Amino acid sequence: MPAIQEIPEAVFQETITRAVQEVFKTMLNQNVTHVPMNAEETKACLGLDTPHVVSTVGFIGSINGLIYLYMQDAFAAQCAGNMLGMDAAEIKEAGDETVNDAIGEITNMTVGTFKNQLSDKGFPCKLTIPSILRGSNFQIESITAATRRTYKFAIGPNSLIADLLMQPPSE
Repeated sequence: MPAIQEIPEAVFQETITRAVQEVFKTMLNQNVTHVPMNAEETKACLGLDTPHVVSTVGFIGSINGLIYLYMQDAFAAQCAGNMLGMDAAEIKEAGDETVNDAIGEITNMTVGTFKNQLSDKGFPCKLTIPSILRGSNFQIESITAATRRTYKFAIGPNSLIADLLMQPPSE
Protein backbone atom coordinates (compact mmCIF):
# COMPACT_ATOMS: atom_id res chain seq x y z
CA MET A 1 0.00 0.00 0.00
CA PRO A 2 1.53 3.37 -0.96
CA ALA A 3 2.35 5.99 1.65
CA ILE A 4 0.21 9.12 1.72
CA GLN A 5 3.07 11.12 0.20
CA GLU A 6 3.17 8.67 -2.74
CA ILE A 7 -0.50 9.15 -3.62
CA PRO A 8 -0.73 11.78 -6.36
CA GLU A 9 -2.22 15.16 -5.44
CA ALA A 10 -4.74 14.70 -8.26
CA VAL A 11 -6.28 11.71 -6.43
CA PHE A 12 -7.02 13.74 -3.30
CA GLN A 13 -8.24 16.75 -5.31
CA GLU A 14 -10.56 14.60 -7.41
CA THR A 15 -11.84 12.70 -4.37
CA ILE A 16 -12.66 15.75 -2.22
CA THR A 17 -14.04 17.67 -5.21
CA ARG A 18 -16.41 14.84 -6.09
CA ALA A 19 -17.50 14.49 -2.44
CA VAL A 20 -18.26 18.22 -2.03
CA GLN A 21 -20.03 18.40 -5.39
CA GLU A 22 -22.21 15.34 -4.72
CA VAL A 23 -23.31 16.43 -1.25
CA PHE A 24 -23.99 20.07 -2.12
CA LYS A 25 -25.88 19.12 -5.29
CA THR A 26 -27.93 16.39 -3.61
CA MET A 27 -28.67 18.05 -0.26
CA LEU A 28 -28.69 21.76 -1.15
CA ASN A 29 -29.25 21.85 -4.92
CA GLN A 30 -26.04 23.89 -5.22
CA ASN A 31 -23.43 23.63 -7.96
CA VAL A 32 -19.83 23.57 -6.76
CA THR A 33 -16.69 24.60 -8.65
CA HIS A 34 -13.15 23.84 -7.51
CA VAL A 35 -11.05 27.04 -7.37
CA PRO A 36 -7.31 26.38 -7.75
CA MET A 37 -5.10 28.26 -5.26
CA ASN A 38 -1.40 28.97 -5.03
CA ALA A 39 0.55 28.63 -1.74
CA GLU A 40 -0.06 32.26 -0.72
CA GLU A 41 -3.81 31.99 -1.33
CA THR A 42 -3.95 28.71 0.57
CA LYS A 43 -2.27 30.22 3.61
CA ALA A 44 -4.51 33.31 3.47
CA CYS A 45 -7.76 31.31 3.23
CA LEU A 46 -7.01 29.52 6.52
CA GLY A 47 -6.49 32.74 8.51
CA LEU A 48 -10.06 33.51 9.50
CA ASP A 49 -10.78 37.14 10.30
CA THR A 50 -14.57 37.02 9.95
CA PRO A 51 -17.09 34.84 11.82
CA HIS A 52 -16.91 31.28 10.52
CA VAL A 53 -18.37 27.90 11.19
CA VAL A 54 -15.72 25.19 10.91
CA SER A 55 -16.90 21.61 11.02
CA THR A 56 -14.78 18.50 11.12
CA VAL A 57 -15.13 14.75 10.81
CA GLY A 58 -12.24 12.34 11.17
CA PHE A 59 -11.50 9.04 9.50
CA ILE A 60 -9.49 6.17 10.94
CA GLY A 61 -8.11 3.12 9.15
CA SER A 62 -5.55 2.68 6.38
CA ILE A 63 -5.22 6.47 6.43
CA ASN A 64 -6.02 8.52 9.52
CA GLY A 65 -7.10 12.09 9.19
CA LEU A 66 -9.52 14.93 9.59
CA ILE A 67 -11.39 17.04 7.09
CA TYR A 68 -12.30 20.55 8.17
CA LEU A 69 -14.94 22.44 6.18
CA TYR A 70 -14.72 26.22 6.63
CA MET A 71 -17.61 28.52 5.72
CA GLN A 72 -18.60 32.01 6.70
CA ASP A 73 -21.29 32.19 9.36
CA ALA A 74 -23.93 33.64 7.01
CA PHE A 75 -23.27 30.94 4.38
CA ALA A 76 -23.55 28.23 7.06
CA ALA A 77 -26.97 29.61 8.05
CA GLN A 78 -28.02 29.70 4.39
CA CYS A 79 -26.92 26.06 3.90
CA ALA A 80 -28.80 24.99 7.03
CA GLY A 81 -31.93 26.77 5.83
CA ASN A 82 -31.71 25.14 2.39
CA MET A 83 -31.18 21.71 3.92
CA LEU A 84 -33.98 22.05 6.47
CA GLY A 85 -36.45 23.93 4.27
CA MET A 86 -36.38 26.99 6.56
CA ASP A 87 -36.16 30.65 5.61
CA ALA A 88 -33.62 33.07 7.09
CA ALA A 89 -35.99 34.25 9.86
CA GLU A 90 -36.75 30.67 10.92
CA ILE A 91 -33.05 29.79 10.99
CA LYS A 92 -32.28 32.88 13.04
CA GLU A 93 -35.05 32.00 15.50
CA ALA A 94 -33.90 28.35 15.68
CA GLY A 95 -30.39 29.53 16.60
CA ASP A 96 -26.81 28.43 16.23
CA GLU A 97 -27.46 24.90 17.48
CA THR A 98 -29.71 24.18 14.50
CA VAL A 99 -27.09 25.55 12.11
CA ASN A 100 -24.39 23.53 13.87
CA ASP A 101 -26.42 20.32 13.55
CA ALA A 102 -27.09 20.87 9.84
CA ILE A 103 -23.49 21.77 9.04
CA GLY A 104 -22.28 18.80 11.07
CA GLU A 105 -24.50 16.54 8.98
CA ILE A 106 -23.32 18.14 5.70
CA THR A 107 -19.73 17.54 6.83
CA ASN A 108 -20.51 13.97 7.86
CA MET A 109 -21.98 13.26 4.41
CA THR A 110 -19.06 14.96 2.63
CA VAL A 111 -16.40 13.09 4.59
CA GLY A 112 -18.42 9.87 4.26
CA THR A 113 -18.41 10.26 0.48
CA PHE A 114 -14.67 11.03 0.58
CA LYS A 115 -14.07 7.97 2.82
CA ASN A 116 -16.06 5.69 0.51
CA GLN A 117 -13.93 6.78 -2.43
CA LEU A 118 -10.74 6.14 -0.39
CA SER A 119 -12.08 2.67 0.47
CA ASP A 120 -12.73 2.00 -3.23
CA LYS A 121 -9.04 2.88 -3.86
CA GLY A 122 -7.87 0.35 -1.27
CA PHE A 123 -7.75 2.55 1.86
CA PRO A 124 -10.62 1.39 4.10
CA CYS A 125 -11.45 3.58 7.09
CA LYS A 126 -14.24 4.53 9.49
CA LEU A 127 -15.66 7.93 10.43
CA THR A 128 -15.68 9.79 13.72
CA ILE A 129 -18.55 12.01 14.87
CA PRO A 130 -18.76 15.62 13.62
CA SER A 131 -17.48 18.55 15.68
CA ILE A 132 -18.18 22.25 15.21
CA LEU A 133 -16.01 25.30 15.91
CA ARG A 134 -17.33 28.85 15.66
CA GLY A 135 -15.39 32.07 15.75
CA SER A 136 -12.96 34.33 13.98
CA ASN A 137 -9.27 35.17 14.25
CA PHE A 138 -8.20 31.58 14.74
CA GLN A 139 -6.16 29.11 12.76
CA ILE A 140 -6.06 25.32 12.89
CA GLU A 141 -2.53 24.00 12.78
CA SER A 142 -1.53 20.47 11.84
CA ILE A 143 0.92 18.23 13.62
CA THR A 144 4.32 17.83 11.99
CA ALA A 145 3.68 14.25 10.82
CA ALA A 146 0.47 15.16 8.98
CA THR A 147 0.16 15.74 5.25
CA ARG A 148 -2.04 18.78 4.63
CA ARG A 149 -3.98 19.54 1.48
CA THR A 150 -6.34 22.51 1.22
CA TYR A 151 -8.97 23.09 -1.46
CA LYS A 152 -11.29 26.00 -2.18
CA PHE A 153 -14.72 25.72 -3.74
CA ALA A 154 -17.07 28.36 -5.11
CA ILE A 155 -20.75 27.82 -4.38
CA GLY A 156 -22.56 30.74 -5.96
CA PRO A 157 -21.04 33.89 -4.43
CA ASN A 158 -19.82 31.92 -1.40
CA SER A 159 -16.68 29.95 -0.66
CA LEU A 160 -16.10 26.66 1.09
CA ILE A 161 -12.64 25.57 2.17
CA ALA A 162 -11.90 21.86 2.61
CA ASP A 163 -8.76 21.29 4.68
CA LEU A 164 -7.49 17.68 4.72
CA LEU A 165 -5.01 16.57 7.39
CA MET A 166 -3.84 12.99 6.95
CA GLN A 167 -1.24 10.60 8.27
CA PRO A 168 -0.56 6.86 8.07
CA PRO A 169 -1.93 4.72 10.88
CA SER A 170 0.22 4.13 13.96
CA GLU A 171 2.14 0.88 13.86
